[in-house]
Amino acid sequence: MSAAAGARLRLRRLVQELLSPRVLPLLVLGGCLGVTAVLWRDALADAEQDVQADFDSRARELVNSLDQRMQTYVQALYGVQGLFASSQVVDRDEFRTYLTGQDLHRHFPGVHGIGYIQLVGAGERAAHEAAVRREGFPDYRIVPDGERAWYAPIVYLEPFNDNNRRAFGYDTASEAHRRGALEQARDSAQPVMTPTIRLVQEAGEPVQSGFLVVLPVYVHPRPLDTLAQRRAALRGWVYAPFRIGDLMAGLGGPRAAALDVEIYDGDATGHEAPMYDSAPHADGGLRSTRQQISIANHTWTLRISLLPGAVTVRTDKAQQIAASGVAFSVLLAWLTWLLARGRLQARAGLQRSRALAEELKQGQDKLMVLADSAQRSQAMLRSILDSTVDGILVDNLRGEVLNSNRRLRELWNVPEQLDWQGDGAVLTGHMVAQLRDPDGGPRLDGAARHEQSAVLRLKDGRVIEQHRRGLMLGSEPARIWSFRDITERTQIERREQMRRHVLELLASGAPLYAILQAVALGVEADNEDLLCSILLLDDSGENLLVAAAPSLPAFFNAAVHGKPIGAGIGACGEAVLTRSRVIIEDIRSAPSWAAYRDQALQARLGACWSDPIISTSGAVLGTFALYHREARLPGVAEIALIEQGARLAAIAIERARAAAALRAGEARFRSLYDHAPVALWEQDWSAVRNALAELAESGVDDLAAYLQANPSQLRRLAALVRIVDVNAAALTQVAAPDGRKELGALSLAQNFDAAAMPNFARALAALAQGQQLFACEGSFERLDGVARLNELTLLVMPGHTHSLNFVIVSTLDITERRRMDDELRVLATTDFLTGLPNRREFMGRLEQEQGRLRRDIGSVAAVLLLDIDHFKRINDEHGHAAGDVVLRQLAQLMRDSQRKIDMLGRIGGEEFAILLPGTDLEAGVVFAERLRQRVAQTAMRLDDGVALHITVSIGVAVMGGKTAGGDQALSRADQALYRAKGGGRNRVERMESEADRPGHQVPAASG
Repeated sequence: MSAAAGARLRLRRLVQELLSPRVLPLLVLGGCLGVTAVLWRDALADAEQDVQADFDSRARELVNSLDQRMQTYVQALYGVQGLFASSQVVDRDEFRTYLTGQDLHRHFPGVHGIGYIQLVGAGERAAHEAAVRREGFPDYRIVPDGERAWYAPIVYLEPFNDNNRRAFGYDTASEAHRRGALEQARDSAQPVMTPTIRLVQEAGEPVQSGFLVVLPVYVHPRPLDTLAQRRAALRGWVYAPFRIGDLMAGLGGPRAAALDVEIYDGDATGHEAPMYDSAPHADGGLRSTRQQISIANHTWTLRISLLPGAVTVRTDKAQQIAASGVAFSVLLAWLTWLLARGRLQARAGLQRSRALAEELKQGQDKLMVLADSAQRSQAMLRSILDSTVDGILVDNLRGEVLNSNRRLRELWNVPEQLDWQGDGAVLTGHMVAQLRDPDGGPRLDGAARHEQSAVLRLKDGRVIEQHRRGLMLGSEPARIWSFRDITERTQIERREQMRRHVLELLASGAPLYAILQAVALGVEADNEDLLCSILLLDDSGENLLVAAAPSLPAFFNAAVHGKPIGAGIGACGEAVLTRSRVIIEDIRSAPSWAAYRDQALQARLGACWSDPIISTSGAVLGTFALYHREARLPGVAEIALIEQGARLAAIAIERARAAAALRAGEARFRSLYDHAPVALWEQDWSAVRNALAELAESGVDDLAAYLQANPSQLRRLAALVRIVDVNAAALTQVAAPDGRKELGALSLAQNFDAAAMPNFARALAALAQGQQLFACEGSFERLDGVARLNELTLLVMPGHTHSLNFVIVSTLDITERRRMDDELRVLATTDFLTGLPNRREFMGRLEQEQGRLRRDIGSVAAVLLLDIDHFKRINDEHGHAAGDVVLRQLAQLMRDSQRKIDMLGRIGGEEFAILLPGTDLEAGVVFAERLRQRVAQTAMRLDDGVALHITVSIGVAVMGGKTAGGDQALSRADQALYRAKGGGRNRVERMESEADRPGHQVPAASG
């Protein structure tokens, strides 16, 4: 036997041994158990895959919900932006009314409010703060303090609760992140989100991260095509503050409760603490995903993890496979043992078992894949459809509805009990029944698949945009219909067009009748079933007059024109009495229309809805009414139309009346201005203001010192003042030829001449510091070259403090008054005979010197008292006229002997006093002796030529240092004069300070 044959024999024996009843069943059992283990492992893997798919679905739903919520908030900001675009001025009440209707807390969870940020220039801060304070916020100011190139304070924020008040006046441009978002929104005209910040309102614990979404508001209708145009047209921003914790609360529903959500600001995660963590203390889950979302041109990165124990892997199927596999394996082994004796049968049974197990596994895998794919696709499609803002309808071109979303049912008010899933005609019939034009509604029985758009108008006043296009669903053709509610956009466009037309009429000075006619026609333009009527109260407030009713019959207008208001006189009368909206559904059965029912039925009027027209002060001006041909209640859109029409009519009436009052007021002011007895000058100092700003930018801090050192700059600034207007009194004051008003011949010299330039510098410094009133006395130059004195008051009109383009100057010529004042002053302080200061003036000067000596302890002054010897003899021998001549000549001798700082005075009769500042007792005696000698040597010439020789006695004392004050010094000088008289006259005596000691009495000098 060869080696090869021996090998084949051994192999055959081995095979037979393996196929024997004691080996083969064990092999089969082991193989089946192995297959069961594989299937069990695959089942576990499938269960794990299901959990992973569920986790991915939860994460996608959470991200989609977050994106949808933020897009809704951005749309809300667009709505507020539209409010500002539709009005030149949006006051605080209008802003609050608009946002109150939005019901922020109900429809926009997480938003802290919606506000308006106003752009304020660096030079407009004070005016802005003053304007807001006048609105009822006396403590308002822009915070934080500091000088910046521009400010962006928060001026409106609703709801205006205690928490949001903390942000009132906050300058968002003072912080880098907020300022960057403002600038990006300004330049891009797009909504922009800030990085993570702490809100000004944030006061709770723990502190939540916050952010802002801002949207620019531009001055309408300026162009916004270029970056420069957008920056120039910027008016402010509307914004919404968010707290991330409140934003994420309840997001995603119960399915999101099993997720740990971490939100990071930017493109990366893990480098810093997240701005939000739904489960900060949870351990890291086995499943996590990283998602990025772009909101308002800003990126968030989300790390979403499955919380431990939130979702468990279902092993029921694996356990069933394991149990079935084990049982099957045992059964198969038993069968194998039974059939082991039949080798061929046993081999065939084994092959069939293996094939069956393999087919079972493959079938299970395919089934799981298909089920998971179908579940994901259906969930994704339903999520997309239900999250859209448009109503979606899909049909198969055979009248059957394949799919629709929740928004479609809301938009068309489809009742729950309506059975339209099987028959699309029921649904389209319900939709067409709501249209004004049934022929323009959707039809599901046609085969047209081309794209088509249409605008549908509903009976309740709403406007819906319809779009249709074809598509393929697998191999079957279909159509998709989309419906969008554009009522608000249409109303805004219509209201803006009407408002613009009304404002143009107001600006052109059109009569009130024409303006109200335009309002009525604008309301009726897109509402062919409505007839508009505007009634105004007469001056007595007791009758209603037809102001505009272009589409109502003339006989009907004549019937209601001038009728007194009261009960039972129609909807308009009740609206005036109740100051509220009156809805009359059916005029035929309304008791209030009893007096005018026949005329209304003749005019084919079925319903009447009236709103009172109320002014900003709360007074009722009239009524705005809409009539409908049919008897029915108004829809939501028609209620809004009534409110808008009444508001626009009130604006038109008030502005028209205000314009008339303004014209009358201007006429009265012009008459008062032209005939005022005071000279009035209207001047424009705006060029001066700009020049002062340039000086400040060049580094000039002390304006007064700078102008004093640079008189040429002061003259340059004076030349920049422009005289806009003057009145007749001003022309008379400056001696204008024939009173002609030639403004080109006038200049600032007629207010401030060259000598009064220091006063002009003071006025500049006062205005530069923000003062509104400046007054001074100075001089001016008349047109004939004569210099005069004036009293000038400069007043900056309110609202022009920063621009200085409206300054009123009043001037009063005080030349004659000043001359008379000077004469009175001389008469009050001068002795009429000698021309020397009188006793009162001398004593005042002595008191001033006493005050100076108290400040300068080391200084002294001498006081001299002088008396003519035997003066009574001169009067007796030569007469009192001769005595007067002697007194005048003696006064002149004293003037010739004095210094500039010395003070002379006639105390009374023939007695004179001299004050010598800075002179001690010895020097005072020398001065007195020199004067005595000069008087003795000088002959006094009388009027008749007679020469008289007189002598004087002089007493000298000092004040200052350790001595007492001026009264004591004068008393000592008087004592010294007495001693000179007693010692023989014609001599000088001094008196030391010891004479002031108690008990030392010296009689006064005489004769």
